[in-house]
Amino acid sequence: MNKGMSVGLLVAGVILLVFGLNAYHSASSDVQRFFTGAPTDKALWLIILGVVVSIVGVFGLAKK
Repeated sequence: MNKGMSVGLLVAGVILLVFGLNAYHSASSDVQRFFTGAPTDKALWLIILGVVVSIVGVFGLAKK
């Protein structure tokens, strides 16, 4: 994997994390957390995908 693709994956992962954290702290997620104890599925998936894509990007940059 080349360095440009790794940087792109890292940036995309950070963007997904930001969107996921914004969705986690949204009003609809707060209401669902109040009744069910869990945030919305959208917030969880954005955070999970952001972490996975960021890790792939970091490993791509670390690899020679």
